Amino acid sequence: MRKSLVAGNWKLNGSVESVQALTSGVVSQASELDVDVVLCPVFIHLDRVSAALVNSNVTLGAQNCSAELEGAYTGEVSPGMLQEIGCRYVILGHSERRSLFSETDQDVSAKVKAALGAGLVPIICVGETLEEREQSRAEEIVEAQLLAALDGLSKDLGSVVVAYEPVWAIGTGLTATPEQAQSMHAFIRAVLTKVSQDDSEKVRILYGGSVKPENASDLFSQADIDGGLIGGASLKVDDFIAICKAAG
Repeated sequence: MRKSLVAGNWKLNGSVESVQALTSGVVSQASELDVDVVLCPVFIHLDRVSAALVNSNVTLGAQNCSAELEGAYTGEVSPGMLQEIGCRYVILGHSERRSLFSETDQDVSAKVKAALGAGLVPIICVGETLEEREQSRAEEIVEAQLLAALDGLSKDLGSVVVAYEPVWAIGTGLTATPEQAQSMHAFIRAVLTKVSQDDSEKVRILYGGSVKPENASDLFSQADIDGGLIGGASLKVDDFIAICKAAG
């Protein structure tokens, strides 16, 4: 059995005060949850959140990392630095990184390798745009993104998490139906067998894209949906905890 995982991607949000309140609120209500809970604040709040998670069952994650380990890379943060500060997870290949910052499949692949080398668990994001879905290319796009990210990593497959986030459902209020989401998750698991037949069933595949307390249970009840990568709803303690409970 795969244990459910719910990660909160706070994106570019949070003041010192609001981050402290949000973290303490999640920690206080997460003690009885039977799911893995991850909080992913912006870089400058990682140390503060890490300290607040000590002796809790909530884990720290970052929203991105560099493929470089050190050197003259102004503005970058290495995976080793994230691991040292207390991160366990790192989100890689999010559609906003791909579309707004021109990250390629090759960039994502390099970051995944670097993250694994530092002992981090990459949450690898894949997903199609609305135009690609309407052209019946959704599976083609997702497979290409996933195989590129996992190139040469057959022995490490059991150490990654995959997040399916249809780009057309991120922050739009639109959500894939449970049946649409399950269909793609089952397809992703089939693609994972091309990387490693032995470990494909171990990989947790999350759904992301306007997940709310109202639709979380229906989504998480699907056979191949193992939790969620949550955006806007993760900024509200009660909504995020309700989603975590639905995953449990």
